[in-house]
Amino acid sequence: MNSISVQQLREREGVPLIDVREPDEFVGGRVPGAINLPMSQLGALLHELPEGSFDVICKVGGRSARVAEALIARGYDATNVDGGLDAWIEAGFAIES
Repeated sequence: MNSISVQQLREREGVPLIDVREPDEFVGGRVPGAINLPMSQLGALLHELPEGSFDVICKVGGRSARVAEALIARGYDATNVDGGLDAWIEAGFAIES
């Protein structure tokens, strides 16, 4: 499975970021520009996934890794963000709420 660090994520341009945390987690703070498609609802939201490559993030990287792996198996070009939002915050990067 493809994965990137939060430092690499911060430098990427033009690649959509899908946040698979639940809506209550998402409203509490997120990487700027992230789109919320909760893991628990993703099966019904596949039509909302972007075309082409995209990154997947959660709180610490576990859920997003499982989602990315499942989507890759279905032919999507998904990349997991190692460490998730916690690593993003730990690195000192800004979040939006």
